[in-house]
Amino acid sequence: MGLTSVGIGSGLDIGGIVTALVNAESAGKTAKFDVNEGKINAQISGIGSLKSAMSEFKDKIAALTKPETFGSQKVATSTKDYLSATVDKTAVSGSYQVKVEQLAQSQKVGSAVVADKTSAIGEGSLSIALGTGGSFNIDIAATDTLTDIMNKINKSEDNNDVTATIINGELGPQLVLGSKKTGEDNTISVSATDTDGNTGLADTFSMTELTPAKNAIAYIDGVKVVSQSNTISEGITGVSLSLTAADINKTTTLTVSKDTAKTKTAIEGFVEAYNTVMTTIKDLTGYNPDTKAAGILQGDALPRSIQSQLRGMLSSSVDTSDGSTMLAILGVKTTREGLLEIDSTKLTDSINNDKGSIAELFSTEDTGLGSKISNLMDSYIKSGGIMESRDTSLDEQLSRIEDSRTQLSERMAAFSDRLYKQFNAMDLVVANLNSQGNNLLSRIDSLPGVVSKNK
Repeated sequence: MGLTSVGIGSGLDIGGIVTALVNAESAGKTAKFDVNEGKINAQISGIGSLKSAMSEFKDKIAALTKPETFGSQKVATSTKDYLSATVDKTAVSGSYQVKVEQLAQSQKVGSAVVADKTSAIGEGSLSIALGTGGSFNIDIAATDTLTDIMNKINKSEDNNDVTATIINGELGPQLVLGSKKTGEDNTISVSATDTDGNTGLADTFSMTELTPAKNAIAYIDGVKVVSQSNTISEGITGVSLSLTAADINKTTTLTVSKDTAKTKTAIEGFVEAYNTVMTTIKDLTGYNPDTKAAGILQGDALPRSIQSQLRGMLSSSVDTSDGSTMLAILGVKTTREGLLEIDSTKLTDSINNDKGSIAELFSTEDTGLGSKISNLMDSYIKSGGIMESRDTSLDEQLSRIEDSRTQLSERMAAFSDRLYKQFNAMDLVVANLNSQGNNLLSRIDSLPGVVSKNK
């Protein structure tokens, strides 16, 4: 190119002119891309918020499909000093008087006292058994000390129920064996056999009871109950007692009653989550007359379909063993705005008087509300579901816009190059014309008798 600085020949701001022309050509298309991209991103955000609300709703529904949510029992104790209790749904409502006479205890037996725990005891073997269970054997080497024997017992692969430790008493060290299990059925027996002709091992392991094994003893409404452990699981139907202290003169009142709070809380969570879904749909599809703004998904069939299906399910009745029932009968009604509201008193009364129909209303497979709504939510929010398909479609639209932006950028770059070539060619022509004009004026000025206007 003859000129290295654009506009030097004509004095024009060619760079500014080209930029303005390129911007004018691309501005409308870029603005359209921005608007479309903004709408799509808003739709993605809206779908995301709806999906989140529906996921929360599905989680709340899950509690209403579990048997333990309905007809469960709860237990309370007048004091926590002697026992704690848990119940299952088979427990019978009522009051029980419990006295703990004795806690279960594990047995401990001790060997004879030895002079030195680091001295060899004698060669042979030990056979150790707990209760009626199988025994395990420990081979004792001639050089084994009391400490070695303790370690062998504790490390034996066949030993699951006996612990060994050395206690250094007033008279000297002795090996103490303890049962990991409580109760009179779990006593420890030790048989020692000498193989070196001495009686050191047998004499040492002639065991003495240090702590007796004991069964737990409790009285439930005056009935004596004995247990090998401090857990009594069959004393009262559906009730498990964990004994912690004993005093036959102290009574603990144990009260079993219907746990209505669990059912009510689950239904309240269901209503709250449903209202969140419906409010989200309303915000996404409605029109705000104050701001004159339409919801980003206004006119979209997806949220409207969800709304319609949910309303249809909640207004329908379900056949139960106690007759046909529906949410409204429980005290859960639909407002004018399409949301749910709870008549707390009516719901509590319904739960208290329920004979199983509430559980069937929600948890009956295929026909229960919980089952049907959970399946509906899952069809939309699961991996590969309807909403993921919608997200994929919107992502593809964004990708096409990005491709169009790239194509526009390439076209504008070519357009800019073409304009620069045209303006630079013009600039070169103007520069040549100016040069020729100046040369002509200079020659005219040099003619005899011509007075230059520059003088």
